[in-house]
Amino acid sequence: MKTNTQDNRHRVLQVASEIIGCKGFSAVGLNEILTASGIPKGSFYHYFASKEDFGAAMLEDYFSNYLANLEMLMAQPLSSKEKLMSYWLGWLDTGEGDIPKGHKCLAVKLGAEVSDLSVTMREVLHRGTGNIVKQLAKMVEGMIAEGDLLSPPEGIVNFAQALYQLWLGASLMGKMTNNAEPLQVALRLTERLLQR
Repeated sequence: MKTNTQDNRHRVLQVASEIIGCKGFSAVGLNEILTASGIPKGSFYHYFASKEDFGAAMLEDYFSNYLANLEMLMAQPLSSKEKLMSYWLGWLDTGEGDIPKGHKCLAVKLGAEVSDLSVTMREVLHRGTGNIVKQLAKMVEGMIAEGDLLSPPEGIVNFAQALYQLWLGASLMGKMTNNAEPLQVALRLTERLLQR
């Protein structure tokens, strides 16, 4: 059972993820997060050593939840191709590839913003996205085993990483153009790449 301190810390991380997912890391002050969380303003440093420590913890929590949801998708009674396409269609549905729906993808939102500001947060982003690529590679490997895809010449992990990078780039372009066309293009290209 969680203690009150753990509950409060978790609530701060969840609320912050939603606010920062919309506004960005630098644009959000600690007071805004604590007020929205219902946590006394003076208690922030009881839960986190610094704003950077808090940002790293928020990203760790985000990726932990993301990967848990990705594992639930992988446990579905579907072919590997259906699972992989479901993942990309979910990305298209939310506009940013987040699981579950309704939250902003912090990898897309914060990737460029914090990578130059914080080595610690950049490392969490790198590790988190790397773990996502590993799960995508498992689905690609499943497609090959099921006869739905020929083994890519660049290797399974590199192929999965290229797909993920395609969608990250499309998400950023979608933000710049304020429409879903880049993601729709990514979907069409992905469908072609996943054909046998």
